[in-house]
Amino acid sequence: MAVVLSTLVIIFWQFMYGDEYVELESQQTKTEEVRNEKPSAPSIVKKKAVIKVSRSDAITQTGRVKIENQNLTGSIALRGGLIDDITLKNYNSNQNINSDKVVLLNPKKIDQSYYLETGWATSGAEIVPNNQTEWKVIGNKILSPNKPVKLEWSNGKGLIFIKEFSIDNKYLITVNEQIKNQSSQTINLFHYAQITRKQKPKIQDFYILHEGLLGVVDENLTEEDYDDVVEKKKSYKGSKGWVGITDKYWLTAVIPEKGKKFNAEFSYDKAYKANYIITDPTTVNVNQSGSNISNIFIGAKEVAVVDGYAESKGFHKFDLAIDWGWFHFFTKPLFFIIDYLYKISGNFGIAIILLTAAIRLLFFPLANYSFASMAKMKALQPEMQRLKDLHKDDKQKIQMEMMNLYKREKVNPISGCLPVLIQIPFFFAIYKMLFVTIEMRHAPFYGWIKDLSAADPTTIFNLFGLIPWNPPSFLIIGAWPIIMGVTMYIQQKLNPSPPDPIQAKIFMFFPFFLTILLASFPSGLVIYWSINNILTMAQQYVIIRKTKIKTV
Repeated sequence: MAVVLSTLVIIFWQFMYGDEYVELESQQTKTEEVRNEKPSAPSIVKKKAVIKVSRSDAITQTGRVKIENQNLTGSIALRGGLIDDITLKNYNSNQNINSDKVVLLNPKKIDQSYYLETGWATSGAEIVPNNQTEWKVIGNKILSPNKPVKLEWSNGKGLIFIKEFSIDNKYLITVNEQIKNQSSQTINLFHYAQITRKQKPKIQDFYILHEGLLGVVDENLTEEDYDDVVEKKKSYKGSKGWVGITDKYWLTAVIPEKGKKFNAEFSYDKAYKANYIITDPTTVNVNQSGSNISNIFIGAKEVAVVDGYAESKGFHKFDLAIDWGWFHFFTKPLFFIIDYLYKISGNFGIAIILLTAAIRLLFFPLANYSFASMAKMKALQPEMQRLKDLHKDDKQKIQMEMMNLYKREKVNPISGCLPVLIQIPFFFAIYKMLFVTIEMRHAPFYGWIKDLSAADPTTIFNLFGLIPWNPPSFLIIGAWPIIMGVTMYIQQKLNPSPPDPIQAKIFMFFPFFLTILLASFPSGLVIYWSINNILTMAQQYVIIRKTKIKTV
């Protein structure tokens, strides 16, 4: 009880004063730094005026090639040949259908710049294009499925560079980089692709989800937080894989051409960067051509799409872009089951309820055995109390008589743990699935639940909206968490009470504690647990009614 109350006090303090305290402490630290700073010689500091550029202005400052397919809209900047303007057509920034669409990539000149580039590096004196090069469009000016776009640039020294972009109907852009050597000597160039993100985005920073830089190099999945690469550059070598930057639901990734060795790197230098460079040079003889292909993923981490690219395109372990966690072998199949039930029922909430019922049916015999044993334990409690009273001064005798009673009545006192042990892996798998899959994002249930991946928005402290008052976040304890807590309390009453009075009091407090704890969890998870409790109670009630014990 002391631990629980202390935890609640800490949580309350953090909610009420935590941010203010951190801010005050930061100000005090800065003041001390100024006081301790050694005086220096007078100097004149010239401040350079910072001109803020809007996203729309930054887009119009360079010529562009439009991008359009069923899922993406945006453009490629002719200055640098950068993919720096992408909006996801089918995803809104919030649940309001009239809200803005999700903007994923932004031009280089704004604070939230986030863009991709491909090109050539040289170890010699060749002049190669960079992110300031002005490319010329050859032919088609709109990139769409089955309609590629070709950009061209000449270095004036006999080398002609061509970028040919193509796009599918999902989130994949392929860049075929070509070189025509009309100079007087053989050249060796190294192909690269890079993702650049200027600022660290706002992330949830929760241990069950990785947001930051990630990739697969050979057989190893690498996940690096933004802060990690600021402290130290991370380098890898391999012959298959990909690198990228991931948000909770969105991903940008660059995939090298198959069969080519590369060095990959995650770093920070005024911006976060994920890149690879092919280690073997592309050699182009005089009057010959050379080429290299990059595949670029820009979009939503939809399970079917990500898995589809891994299978149909052969992108090595690309399915690991979705953070299924350590128990992916269990969580991912469970997602496919719920997705199938969703296609049948038309609602993810109903799919979760159907899954809950299926789990109960699957483990019905095992739960039956457990509940029968618990019912016997409950029926034996008067006899257990009689033995305690009879041998109250001899604890060893009590234990011996208890064990004899269990053997005689064929009762296993720990069998009641089985339903909980069965439920735990499903609980965590559903939690992970609700948290990481975009399919659950903004998925509605019925009534007041508009997003199964978010917490129940109602609260008992304003009588579920009847009182015109918005309580602070730590007082948001919704209807579904309360339903879960009540069902857990009733279920507890159907079980035998712990023999120790202190344990019994702790168990009585447990449903209340879990109600508060799970109030901030995804409502889909709370619905799962509530329905599971109701089905469990029904099964327990029937078994208890049938169980009769005769003791002597």
